[in-house]
Amino acid sequence: MVKVSINYTGHLHCDAVHGPSQVKIATDAPADNQGKGEAFSPTDLVATALGTCMATTMAIVAERHGVELKGTTVSVSKEMASDPRRIGCLTIEVHLPLPADHPQRKLLEETALGCPVNRSLAAEMKRPTEFFWEG
Repeated sequence: MVKVSINYTGHLHCDAVHGPSQVKIATDAPADNQGKGEAFSPTDLVATALGTCMATTMAIVAERHGVELKGTTVSVSKEMASDPRRIGCLTIEVHLPLPADHPQRKLLEETALGCPVNRSLAAEMKRPTEFFWEG
């Protein structure tokens, strides 16, 4: 179990502290929803969690197979939906420094798509994902 402690500091800002490491992140309401957009919004953190989870789980599997993924980048674009306000779409681009014919290609793509965050998101949330093999 990991505990995250959140303190509302006013003006639609929160500070969150990761229990094990004591690392702190700040959030703000987004500019399109009464905030100033001065930090990650809570829904931005969902997009961030998805992208970092995909990269991390791919790296774990890659290491098992002796494959180096350093230089991999993931971009996640978030689109909000309304009525009710929620994340409607997370568009993901994964750029890998490996050739398109890499023998672990299918395994790495399946790993990214099956990461714990991706499996935890609502089924109706669109998540188009494109992989770019650039080695």
